[in-house]
Amino acid sequence: MSEFKKLSRSVRGLTVLVTGAASGMGRATARVFAAEGAKVAVTDFSADGAQAVAGAITADGGTAKAWALDVANPEAITGVVGAIAAHFGGLDIVVNNAGISVRLAIDDDGYDEAWDRAIAVMLTAHPRVIRAALPHLRQSKCPRIVNIASTEALGATALHSPYSAAKAGVTGLTRSLAVELGRDGITVNCICPGPIATGMTARISDEHKAIYAKRRTALNRYGDPEEVAHMTLSLCLPAASFITGAVIPVDGGLMARNA
Repeated sequence: MSEFKKLSRSVRGLTVLVTGAASGMGRATARVFAAEGAKVAVTDFSADGAQAVAGAITADGGTAKAWALDVANPEAITGVVGAIAAHFGGLDIVVNNAGISVRLAIDDDGYDEAWDRAIAVMLTAHPRVIRAALPHLRQSKCPRIVNIASTEALGATALHSPYSAAKAGVTGLTRSLAVELGRDGITVNCICPGPIATGMTARISDEHKAIYAKRRTALNRYGDPEEVAHMTLSLCLPAASFITGAVIPVDGGLMARNA
């Protein structure tokens, strides 16, 4: 019988970069990692928002620093990732979380612009961040990449085609990079959140949220951002070293429910 191996379930001391970290699931992810002892690079399009999250983490005794980052700007990505690695002395984990809400019909005015922005922010940015981070991840003892997609990548909703296309692209990117980067010991996984109570869903009334949740999810409710963040954390543990290429719904059973 082989010897029992004790695998670490701690991210203490590791450095994590979270994009879109000023609100919603990104903010929850930054807070969850910080609470577990990780050093957190809080990045967001909103400099003030990123600073507020980093300030809250440090006030709680955690380690964090904020950077303004528009993930649609490739030069900004290169500069910020380099600054993060220099500040913290390396980079171990990348969480590609930044996203935008896009809802319009294919024949609406402005569709082309909306398409370009959706793809830039929610798909093209992911490999750009990863490419910038790769030299540092290859030096890490626990290199992890987690891409945040959506259940819209697995089953679509009308009027969301730019969003759905971008998120579906993320699942394909994840699988391909998992195969490509496996030789370096870098795991690449994807989370597909379902209905989550964030700023993007705030415009939906509580009544309609309740109706939708009871009709579509097994748990009959919306999820909390922290519930997604804890799955992200789990995929980044040293003990999760044999999980890669996975596309995991965190959706309260939405994709499992048939009726």
